[in-house]
Amino acid sequence: MDRLTALRVFVSVVEQGSLSGAGERLEMSRAMVSRYLAELERWMGARLLHRTTRRLSLTGPGEEALNRARAMLALGEEMEQIAIRGDETPKGQLRITSSYSLSDALLVGAANEYLALYPDTAIDILLLDRTVNLVEERIDLALRITNDLDPNLVARRLGTCHSVVCASPAYLARHPTPQRVQDLALHNCLTYTYFGKSLWEFQGPGGPQSVPVSGNLSANISNLLLNATLAGAGISLQPRYSVVQHLARGELVALLPEWQPKRLGVYGVYGTRKQMSPLLRSFLDFLVARMAEDSLWQ
Repeated sequence: MDRLTALRVFVSVVEQGSLSGAGERLEMSRAMVSRYLAELERWMGARLLHRTTRRLSLTGPGEEALNRARAMLALGEEMEQIAIRGDETPKGQLRITSSYSLSDALLVGAANEYLALYPDTAIDILLLDRTVNLVEERIDLALRITNDLDPNLVARRLGTCHSVVCASPAYLARHPTPQRVQDLALHNCLTYTYFGKSLWEFQGPGGPQSVPVSGNLSANISNLLLNATLAGAGISLQPRYSVVQHLARGELVALLPEWQPKRLGVYGVYGTRKQMSPLLRSFLDFLVARMAEDSLWQ
């Protein structure tokens, strides 16, 4: 039995929720999927799945085996790329998607530096403040700020996104400055469609705290909320990378400094480790190294 293939079949069955779904994904028959699964259970000496006519569920040993299987597959795929990485110089085109704000703060500058290092490469950037289907949009890499990753995709952590609650001096001249996180519920809070639409989460001296917020402006692009905040329209929760210069120039004021808004991970997300191109791997390595040198992302 090819044990790596058997592990890949097992993981695919769990992710797809059925033997037939795994067969379609792996391009093998349902009978072959069933055979690999039976051989894997025989080798491990334990049943990995509860199977009924309607659903599949993991057994206790199956839950433990799933984590180990994913780790072994990742290691196997990385080993397959060792020779490729040593022999090939990055070349070709990468299609990358990112939010508008993350592109301004990170992607465009990093792409320009990378292209100067590797003249045989090209980068096509698609700016969207929403999650897209990587396969349908032919995306090689998505830069995402999230704590909720798609289990069917591969993600590499690049850094951390810190957020700041802020307002302009003009707004604070017309409204009392919030002294407690609960005071935010009394203010005009400008909210982002995809994160913190009605609830802002904090960690502070008293432990975790969630505050319901509302206001007269919501948007699906964080840069629009930043412009409205600069114009004195209200209070917003902004990525620190977007406001650091505005804070330094006094155009915005950071509020509630003892309370840390919920941190989010910055990830490079892609479809599969298998046959990962030297170009994609090289660009991810470049991003990790670049962000590690900047305390803004740590």
